[in-house]
Amino acid sequence: MKTLIFTFLCVVSVTVIAAVEYRKFDSPQQEQAYQNLTNELRCLVCQNQTIADSNADLAKDLRRQVYEMLQQGKSQQEIVDFMTQRYGDFVMYRPPLKPKTIILWVGPAVFIVIGLVVLVIISRKKAAGAQSVALTEHEEKRIRQLLEQEDDA
Repeated sequence: MKTLIFTFLCVVSVTVIAAVEYRKFDSPQQEQAYQNLTNELRCLVCQNQTIADSNADLAKDLRRQVYEMLQQGKSQQEIVDFMTQRYGDFVMYRPPLKPKTIILWVGPAVFIVIGLVVLVIISRKKAAGAQSVALTEHEEKRIRQLLEQEDDA
């Protein structure tokens, strides 16, 4: 039984070790460029993570591709241009302000303004409905009569 447990743990530990990626860089600047790029490119599968944080297969491929392009001597801007040409501006975690991406930058503010306008309109309607309505003398007299009739009954 102990041998079976030991074997199982060895098999499981191999998959844990395989998850660690190691890259060898020629210079610290190249390593820094790799870190910058992997933290600026969005995982297209996860969409809320950078490729540095994601374990998706596409993110692994993109990290490998970034590494290979850096090894070929390409600059960070050349790599970003290649990625945006291939995957669109959405691949950038912070896309540039362009006509195509204006909704990504302005959209949240527009939705906040719309929400505030709706909130003000609803609160004004509730406040207007809560105001007391003045009754005429005839209406007041009729209400008193109806209340007296109920008390008598």
